[in-house]
Amino acid sequence: TAYRVKFEAVSEILAPALKFQTPDAGFYLWAQTPGQDTGFCRELYRQQNVTVLPGSYLGRDNPGSNPGNGYVRIALVPGQAQCCEAARRIAQFVGCA
Repeated sequence: TAYRVKFEAVSEILAPALKFQTPDAGFYLWAQTPGQDTGFCRELYRQQNVTVLPGSYLGRDNPGSNPGNGYVRIALVPGQAQCCEAARRIAQFVGCA
């Protein structure tokens, strides 16, 4: 499918930069951040003009923890060229490009 091809292209770019598992289905990629997820998102947008969603915004707070902390959700909704460009900017932001 088109999403599978897009996931493969983006995964190849992001693999050196972030830890993630490619899902069996869907159009979101959940990646582990090298630091706090909210700070990562804020600085990524400031430096690279790329928007991703902090995982902590989507996880439910449990006593003392949030399962989304330290992760970002990357939506692979735009076309492949735009997703790959965003992935290159993320890799550059992390220092792997």
